[in-house]
Amino acid sequence: MKMQKKQFRIGELAKNLGVEQFVIRFWEKEFNVTGSRSEGGQRFYEKKDLEKFQSIKTLLYEQGFTIAGAKKQFKKNDTSIIGSHRTVIEEKKPSSTSKIQLQKILSLREKIISLKEILSA
Repeated sequence: MKMQKKQFRIGELAKNLGVEQFVIRFWEKEFNVTGSRSEGGQRFYEKKDLEKFQSIKTLLYEQGFTIAGAKKQFKKNDTSIIGSHRTVIEEKKPSSTSKIQLQKILSLREKIISLKEILSA
């Protein structure tokens, strides 16, 4: 994706990135990306801004980083992937309380399925 213009507006940026304008505004605040503004307050961005937003999008949408993890990447001035900063859900061993709760949930699920079968008959 190449843009020939030196500056472009938020709508053009959003269209080229494939995101909504509010996403660009959110990323501006979260990642401290500031384009320039006209006297009337319109946002204008340069190619370097487009590249940073593309990196943000890649980290968040394609690589599964959280906002915090992506921010850490930018603080290091390195947008390459580091697995330890990816969003990972760790599986915990269930405690005895968790096991009892799980058994209750499964029992309720079975009762709901039975009730559903009775009601649909």
